[in-house]
Amino acid sequence: MSITETLLRPLLATAAAKPAITHYDDATGARIELSTTTLANWAAKTANWLVEEFDVEAGDPVCVRLPAHWQTAGVLLGAFWCGAHVVSDDAGAAVAFVPPDETAKSVQAAETAIVAFDPLGQGLRTPPPGGAFDYLSDAKLAGDDFSPMPPINGDTPALLSATVDEVLAATRKRAEDLGIGAGDRVLSTTEWTLPDGLIDALLAPLSVGASLVQVSNADPAKLANRRTTERTTVDLLG
Repeated sequence: MSITETLLRPLLATAAAKPAITHYDDATGARIELSTTTLANWAAKTANWLVEEFDVEAGDPVCVRLPAHWQTAGVLLGAFWCGAHVVSDDAGAAVAFVPPDETAKSVQAAETAIVAFDPLGQGLRTPPPGGAFDYLSDAKLAGDDFSPMPPINGDTPALLSATVDEVLAATRKRAEDLGIGAGDRVLSTTEWTLPDGLIDALLAPLSVGASLVQVSNADPAKLANRRTTERTTVDLLG
């Protein structure tokens, strides 16, 4: 079973409507909340898009070079769901997901997908340059459900040098080490660097049924108020 199925299936069964990720961007003032169902839908759309548009198969490298953001969560969980091997190096990757300030000309992957990071999930305002794809505009047209064919095996490469099973084991261990448990609300300013930041600040909370309050471009003066208003119980301050 894939990383994404392993993490989200229990949450969809018991907490589908509850917040999975609440994302703040202190640079823009945006606040977006995604339920488990909405997060799973974005992951499914991404997985379907990767398979249908780029023929991504289990073990194929997909580069994700994005900051911590709710849209990045959709990209990562979608890539894991279809069995892609998430890497940080774009050379040789089937697809590279990059922010708008990178262009297809600077990327060595076979294809480039630009993530707009619009607060409301809108695509790029102008067509992407150099034959790149507009992730938000294109992926949102894909299906809301995904079933990998064939199922993803535990020994499939998943994150840099780690397999699916190794990532899941590391995720559970880090949740325990960080004191994150079921029902916790985790306030995080940690970037999702590969692999440690991603495991600690996204996968570990999901693995134990915690929800994440992720703050981008964090204003330290606002963190105390966030703890109160969001009722957070654990800090991951990068």
